[in-house]
Amino acid sequence: MKRRAIFLSFCLILITIAAQAQVSRWSKNVYTNGKGDSLQYRLLYPDYNPARKYPLVIFLHGSGERGNDNEAQLKWGATAFATDEMMSEHPALVIAPQCPEGQGWSNFKNNEGSRELRLADKPSLPMQLLYELIQKTIREMPVDTSRIYITGLSMGGYGTFDAMARYPSLFAAAVPVCGGGDTSKAALMAKIPTWILHGAEDTAVDALYSLDMVNALTKADAHPGFTMYPEVGHFSWLMAYSDKLVMAWLFRQRK
Repeated sequence: MKRRAIFLSFCLILITIAAQAQVSRWSKNVYTNGKGDSLQYRLLYPDYNPARKYPLVIFLHGSGERGNDNEAQLKWGATAFATDEMMSEHPALVIAPQCPEGQGWSNFKNNEGSRELRLADKPSLPMQLLYELIQKTIREMPVDTSRIYITGLSMGGYGTFDAMARYPSLFAAAVPVCGGGDTSKAALMAKIPTWILHGAEDTAVDALYSLDMVNALTKADAHPGFTMYPEVGHFSWLMAYSDKLVMAWLFRQRK
């Protein structure tokens, strides 16, 4: 038993070291617009050749990672893009912004007692700043504009659907995880290849929100992928971002 405990402790140390190494691969940055509004973000660089262009992945965190430390947004999901295997097989620029406290990625109007979400005319301030940051990154870095992807979990899943509806020509693919969106905007999003994932036993965000989007996109002549994880609650992102099939599919998509 003692040997087993020592072995497990050693494994935990290795996992901690690996996680810390992955976090260190992300540079700390702040985007500020002309009005003085700012958005903190982390940027993952591939080991790139300046003569090549690379996919750009936008990762949107959940509500629990809001703040101003420019750290918490890497807690769940984002570091999946920074492993040795991922950076070797799918080298990409990855932006992981941090939403300030009290704000959100999406701006939906909700009818109380209903799952119906309606996209507000204006984006939230964090979403507007993110869009500006994406445009700045396209201008200044070797981005393959035919391969810009967006993904997010929980609050970031809602943000993913929000961004798809507002900027449908921007994205080559989307992976919303345990989120929801405006089903009336499905026609705008229909040309974006989308893989939607959710836990069947999610008590924080009802899986019906994802099912509603799958049905709406299908009726709009889209062909969304959909994965419902049985016996899984809100932490469906643990499976989603470790799924090699999902990642391989994402990086195959081009406009």
